[in-house]
Amino acid sequence: MNKNFMITISAIGIVAISCFWIVKNLNINPYHEVGEPIDSLNQVTVFYNGGVNHVLERNLTEDGYNLGLKYQCVEFVKRYYYEHLNHKMPDSYGHAKDFFNEKIKDGALNPARYLTQFTNPSSSRPQMNDLIIFKGHWLNRYGHVAIISKVAEDHIEIIQQNPGPFQPSREIIELKVIDKENWEVQDKKVIGWLRKTD
Repeated sequence: MNKNFMITISAIGIVAISCFWIVKNLNINPYHEVGEPIDSLNQVTVFYNGGVNHVLERNLTEDGYNLGLKYQCVEFVKRYYYEHLNHKMPDSYGHAKDFFNEKIKDGALNPARYLTQFTNPSSSRPQMNDLIIFKGHWLNRYGHVAIISKVAEDHIEIIQQNPGPFQPSREIIELKVIDKENWEVQDKKVIGWLRKTD
């Protein structure tokens, strides 16, 4: 390979990496500002975050409970559980994918979150207010977490914070019954859901 070709390939790589970093970390959407309210569920606000890796300071309650980094997905779901469901998690830290513990069986207690955990698929149909957890992938190694805002016969609706600068705060995902007894959310990134049962 000649030197000019290698320089061109290197330059393209640097530009691609730079663009990827900008999209993930900065607000490139001219229609919203970071911290702007964009949605709500049960009077708990969803705030716009810009790039999915953009972070501000940690959000703590008056009694010192950690809600997470503003305005990441984790911060919204923990704030929702704290404000609407009066729930504090024993382990108040961790990335979105860490909310799900693969060693816990379907329908058993997740002690780190003090919530009942269900696998995808599960014998328990998803319910409104459940936390739904998405595994990490090469574009987002931390995973994602949202709240189930509606459940219909053949789909669920989720409400989420920080889905990306141009993605909506609400999303519809297909729901199916498999083997006549298990409910499966039709998104391969969904690993399960958590529920407050007491």
